Amino acid sequence: MSNRKIAVVTDSTAYIPAQALGDLDIPIIPLWLIWGDERFRDGVDIDPPTFYRRLREAKTLPTTSQPSAGEFVDFFRRVAAENDTDTIVGAYISSGISGTVASAEAAKAQVPELDITIIDSLFASMGLGFVALAAARVAAAGGSLKKIIAAAEETRDGINLLLTVDTLEYLHRGGRIGGGKRFLGTALKIKPLLHLEDGRIEALTQVRTKRKAIAQMLDIVEERLGGRQMAEVSILDADSPEEGKAVAERVKERFGISTVYCAMVSPVIGTHVGPGTIGITFYPAAPD
Repeated sequence: MSNRKIAVVTDSTAYIPAQALGDLDIPIIPLWLIWGDERFRDGVDIDPPTFYRRLREAKTLPTTSQPSAGEFVDFFRRVAAENDTDTIVGAYISSGISGTVASAEAAKAQVPELDITIIDSLFASMGLGFVALAAARVAAAGGSLKKIIAAAEETRDGINLLLTVDTLEYLHRGGRIGGGKRFLGTALKIKPLLHLEDGRIEALTQVRTKRKAIAQMLDIVEERLGGRQMAEVSILDADSPEEGKAVAERVKERFGISTVYCAMVSPVIGTHVGPGTIGITFYPAAPD
């Protein structure tokens, strides 16, 4: 096979909106959603509106699973064949909240004929999406493998992801946050503000209402920017598109950025954060 192209891939939790993807080609391997005896490929067999409608009414919550090593082997070989390349760069959901990176690593050992680089994004949703986009943009411009990896890692190092959930119950049941924090949130009827830190979901603070949670989230964004401009930003919503659009308008006005992507939270991530979640992910522009 030829080395004239380097393929950049990611997983379904990135859920990159078409506006951000543009003409880029980023093949996606789906994670799994397991609901009783049913198995759904994330973003393939079930779409977010259908998923969230069912989740709101469900007595039994679904579980999630990473792709198997065998599925990754098939995926890598297909991507290599379709792109006439033996070089693949994959950015995946944080290893702190999913076994996807581990599956990809296991698969890599089974395809020694391919040059595969695996990047732990330390994020999910558009936090992961921005890492994959950074790599894909350099690859599309004909950049070297070294430059592609550097672009992904530099972007990852600047990313922040904040979110407020309607309830900690989903995170607690999925084992993504401790029981003590879940109990406190339920007992006080507060809205927790969370972030991804070192690849894991951690509590930042808690306020009484969602309105205050979103306001404080934007205050934290401003604090973390430290006077710098945003390079890119995306609002995340779990079945709250109108609320997401309203937050996007506030971000445009407050931070003077013309493009704010609105991205749905994929079913696999939605299983853990629950419907009604609103988040923001961004990274600052590099200094001149």
